[in-house]
Amino acid sequence: MKRIYFDHSATTKVDPEAREAMLPFLGENFGNPSSIHSFGQEAHTAVDNIRQVLADFLGSSPREIIFTGSATEANNLALKGVLESFHRCTVCGVECPEKGRIPHLIVSQIEHHAVLDTAKHLEKQGYEVTFLPVDKNGLVSPQEVKNAIKENTVLVSVMYINNEVGTVEPIAEIGEMLKAVNSERKNKNLRKVCFHTDAVQAIQYLDCRIDKLGVDLLSLTAHKFYGPKGVGALYIRQGMPLVRQMDGGWQECSLRAGTENVAGIVGMGKALEIGIRNQESGIREKIEKLRDRLIEGVLKNVPKCELTGHPQKRAPHIASFVIDGVEGESILLMLDEKGVAASSGSACTSGVLEPSHVLLAMRIPVEKTHGSLRFSLGKDNTQEEVDYVVEILPEIVAKLRKMSPFK
Repeated sequence: MKRIYFDHSATTKVDPEAREAMLPFLGENFGNPSSIHSFGQEAHTAVDNIRQVLADFLGSSPREIIFTGSATEANNLALKGVLESFHRCTVCGVECPEKGRIPHLIVSQIEHHAVLDTAKHLEKQGYEVTFLPVDKNGLVSPQEVKNAIKENTVLVSVMYINNEVGTVEPIAEIGEMLKAVNSERKNKNLRKVCFHTDAVQAIQYLDCRIDKLGVDLLSLTAHKFYGPKGVGALYIRQGMPLVRQMDGGWQECSLRAGTENVAGIVGMGKALEIGIRNQESGIREKIEKLRDRLIEGVLKNVPKCELTGHPQKRAPHIASFVIDGVEGESILLMLDEKGVAASSGSACTSGVLEPSHVLLAMRIPVEKTHGSLRFSLGKDNTQEEVDYVVEILPEIVAKLRKMSPFK
């Protein structure tokens, strides 16, 4: 039986070129990049080369790139690091006049749990947190972000692409708004409101240049764009106040202790180079056409099925639905029997039967959220695979509805 993988938002397979680039650093080039001898310097040079690759892609300085073990770690460093700096840092050599006040964080209600749970943890620690609502399409309003800003606000965090429903958030618009807000705050001697985005799902599809977006921090991870698992990065704008979260060494500009995952970093850099090359050759357009074909086919052939996420402002690779009268987990099991891998919400929470926080924030009724289904396409998927899913899904849904006690 042929196996079809439609779960690229959860993870992607390592590109063969990226895997080949990693191999020397799993073998003869095994040095620790902190060592001063030739073995160490070979590894150090490799890490710095990839730092430059990421910097060129983001339009930043290499010194603004910090390698981490994942996007989850990067998100934790961004949120905790900025809020903790409120009490510890100095700005322009002068102690912050707001020292002693409780800093305020703004996040959207549909963030990945790596951001949302970190925000909840900070709230329990005594920090002030606002969880911004979204509209029925999962879209954050820049005006509502502005309305939520207070004198003690230090950070706004809004993801670039929602991983469950694929809605593309107005990051550049929020960045432009914050630029104007910060100009006014400077005149009032108030600390800058920093801006962070979790760009995990956006790296291989959207413009991620930091000045275009107006962000001060940006998180990413390799395994979402055909690199290895276990490696990520955080862009940190130069001069940003940030408190390290891992102690024990001076690696990564003293912001992230621990020996760098050299092979993983090299694989991430090569995967990014390949991704840039693929986009120039029209891979995004191909995936977008397959996504549209899938959406059209599912909505046409599956009764009582609704598309979730914004109908136009959505990621090229994500097609997400809620289907009445069935459990998403049951659909996944039957799809898997037919050789198709998909997801019911995000991979990090698909083993939990609680309703999706994203769908609830979009005001989708609880009973409907249990029928959520997400297909996320990749560069190797084909029209034949899409047509196969469109053919078998109606039969699966019909069978499950006959078995359901909630008719």
